[in-house]
Amino acid sequence: MPVKLLMGNEAIGLGAIHAGVNFVSGYPGTPSTEVLETIAKNNDGSIHVEWSTNEKAALEAAAGAAYAGARALVTMKQVGLNVASDPLMTLSYIGVEGGLVIVVADDPGPISSQTEQDTRNFAQFAKVPILDPASPGEAYGMVQDAFELSEKHQTPVIVRPTTRVSHACGTIKTRGGFADCGADFKNAELDDDDASWPKHVPSGFVKDTQRWVVFPRTSFLNHGKVERRAADIAAEYSHGYRPNRIEISGLNHREGMQAFTEHAQDRFPLGIACGGVSYHYVMEALDILGLHVPVLKIGMTYPFPAQLADTFLDAVDTALCVEELDPCIERELILRCGTRATHRFIRGKLDGTFAFAGEQSVEAICAALSELAEGAIDVAGAEANGKRSSASVSHPAPELPPRPPVLCAGCPHRASFYAVKRAVGKQRAVFCGDIGCYTLGNAAPLDMVDTCLCMGADITVAQGIKAVEPDTLAFSFIGDSTFFASGITGVINAVYNKHDIIVCILDNSTTAMTGHQPHPGTGHTMMGIDGAAMSIPRILDAIGVDYVTVNPLDLHAAQTAVREAIAKTGVRAIIFKSPCIYVEPPKHLPANFDIDSCIDCRACIKQIGCPALIVEDKHVAVDASLCYGCELCCQICPTDALTRGGAR
Repeated sequence: MPVKLLMGNEAIGLGAIHAGVNFVSGYPGTPSTEVLETIAKNNDGSIHVEWSTNEKAALEAAAGAAYAGARALVTMKQVGLNVASDPLMTLSYIGVEGGLVIVVADDPGPISSQTEQDTRNFAQFAKVPILDPASPGEAYGMVQDAFELSEKHQTPVIVRPTTRVSHACGTIKTRGGFADCGADFKNAELDDDDASWPKHVPSGFVKDTQRWVVFPRTSFLNHGKVERRAADIAAEYSHGYRPNRIEISGLNHREGMQAFTEHAQDRFPLGIACGGVSYHYVMEALDILGLHVPVLKIGMTYPFPAQLADTFLDAVDTALCVEELDPCIERELILRCGTRATHRFIRGKLDGTFAFAGEQSVEAICAALSELAEGAIDVAGAEANGKRSSASVSHPAPELPPRPPVLCAGCPHRASFYAVKRAVGKQRAVFCGDIGCYTLGNAAPLDMVDTCLCMGADITVAQGIKAVEPDTLAFSFIGDSTFFASGITGVINAVYNKHDIIVCILDNSTTAMTGHQPHPGTGHTMMGIDGAAMSIPRILDAIGVDYVTVNPLDLHAAQTAVREAIAKTGVRAIIFKSPCIYVEPPKHLPANFDIDSCIDCRACIKQIGCPALIVEDKHVAVDASLCYGCELCCQICPTDALTRGGAR
């Protein structure tokens, strides 16, 4: 059986291929992006793979494939599920024929997101089963389990890796053996690239309006079916599904489960309930402290395995709940205690033992366990008994210096923001931003992002502010990929309702922040079949928007375009078109610096904040290793101390 070192997202992608996935769609968003890219990289041509225009389109297309009996996978991050929620809520009622698995990567922290929302709550709200992998290996097995569950119960299924599962690496036995989750896979003797590996064959779409067409009466009847389905799945997964288990810590999985079975009639003063990556944090903390307690591991948080939870609660006096992000398991255990009139102490986020925000950590768990153990176990004692040292628990590491994200040296977005800032001058203006690299325009010295809500909202938020403050210039900033994903609707709304805004489309010819994925404006597809790129100017023409296209790195031309737009009214657009520095190699050498001409005004640093402009020996200098040769600083310097480096 092959053994691979895989990132969690790679494991999910490979697991989907090994499950016979036929159709894969999604929208790029960290930390989920590598799932679809892994499938595309390993695609032999038999799988349809696409970056869709947004998450709603991705889920609806995948639903159509699943209606036709295909196994379909959709990928997105947690905020992307908000966009896809409309079809998801109805899909739960309608159901599917082939397996439909939705990979939603949550981002505790958050590290690269505008919210810290927990998809487990969304799954319960939508009444859709959700699997919560604890490791890359478990994720590999769970995505295959999800397809089986989806087809058996004809329901969409969510797989929810968090950032540390998506981006951690693990050694995984693929196809054969046990991976991390212990699921047995068929045809273990086949290699990953063996063409004889069986593919899932779609059954084809069968017309049935009573099933596929949603009517109020249909929804009423299906609601009852959905509730019964949830109860059946909860009972089924309470026993015999290894990611849902109770074990005694300090032993391997099988021995730990057996030990709990042998002592199930005993009462333990303390037990721990956890799920996802928190399970591994718990096991590490227990190892540090030398504690051996029952651990309830929840791999499916909805429908909640109530029977398994009851067994755990019968064995403990106090249950410490450890999870990211919301207290989902904690609330379920409290509900079980109330339903059964069982008196147990449930500790976790609701009583303040753990913070609601941020990632979980071994250090926080150690502190909580030491308190619950009433001082009987401490870190020093554990070390004295031969346990491995944990300096991070007894002596917290100093805080690292902050490293705020910045626009790359040479990024054309910096020039776009600067041109608008210079052209606006002291006029009253509001700058509405969006999700992407250009969100970083909020940082000093640019300070050009006043609002940022969600993808596409820059255009519509600007409309609302302008309606309330007619004397304010209303600018919106949106990228080319986001324009296709969710910006077009806002532009149509602005034209239809006769708003007065300036739409700045920062077109760098890629989806830069998530790793340079293609989009409709590039013409490239994940199937390798390229066609005509969608034209933003032609779309604006069709909508009826006056626009101009300009290179933002030509500062004079860019400022002129902005001033001309300010002088007009209605909906008008400026397309700042210049490729991302990672899409095209630099055309110019790094800027030259003449120290004798420099008057040390530092206007270059103070006005644009490019990382390639530094202070060295108390003077401005150019870091040639960072300078892309965009030449924006050369157009700012009042004494020509900074000059063009010339063509490469």
